[in-house]
Amino acid sequence: MNQTDRQNRVAAPRRPPADLTRAQRLARDAAEAAEVRAHQTHPDVIALQVERVRKQVDRLCWTGIALGLAFTMANVQHFAAAGSAPWSTPWLIAWLLDPTVSLVLLAILRAEQVTSRYQVRTGRWVRCAKWLTLAATYVMNTWSSYAAGSVSAVVLHSVPPLVVFAAAEAVTDLRDKLTEAASVAFTEASERRPGTVHKPSSAPRPKRTSSKHRKSFDDYLEQARAAWTPDVTISPAWIREVTGCSRGLSPRLANALAREVRP
Repeated sequence: MNQTDRQNRVAAPRRPPADLTRAQRLARDAAEAAEVRAHQTHPDVIALQVERVRKQVDRLCWTGIALGLAFTMANVQHFAAAGSAPWSTPWLIAWLLDPTVSLVLLAILRAEQVTSRYQVRTGRWVRCAKWLTLAATYVMNTWSSYAAGSVSAVVLHSVPPLVVFAAAEAVTDLRDKLTEAASVAFTEASERRPGTVHKPSSAPRPKRTSSKHRKSFDDYLEQARAAWTPDVTISPAWIREVTGCSRGLSPRLANALAREVRP
């Protein structure tokens, strides 16, 4: 090969991607899609996505609760002042009533934010204190409107406390379900990933039942209850292993058994 041929070969441009055949482009796209999907279906990525949703839900609920309590503060102060002259001692002290109730409520909600994350149930007194603070806020907000006989004022001053009450109850259940969703998503994604090794259970693997004798939910739950021991972590994967139930039924069974054995 002479010098001219070498120069021509070096100067020849490489084949651009646009000149690829259709099959080559499809193969390239398939490889890229497989790589992206491998990351998207990673258990940690799925759990992180649920955690991001949890943060968004927390921020929105806390914002709504804070705005609702801020709206009620002026009404409670007006109720507590009872016509006192502005900037007088009773008028100033009246501003302390609503923060006293609201801070207790916020402390309870903040504690439930942590306990619900780890699915730890709080006691009866916690819910009683939460309802008491919400009921006190509602009564102090609407008492003057009821006394004046103004239906529109009653509705106006009832909406913020009731929204706060509903949000305070709903946010706890939402956090609990999001924690459960993160756990289920992580387990399901782990089982779908190739090469994942699962620790076998000591319980015998049940035989599949024939279509003529289908098991009910209670039958599966009874079987899981008999196989469970205190050293076993209840999960949908473990439920399927000891009962042979379907993938869609296993999360419900895991939740039901966890509620039974939870101290």
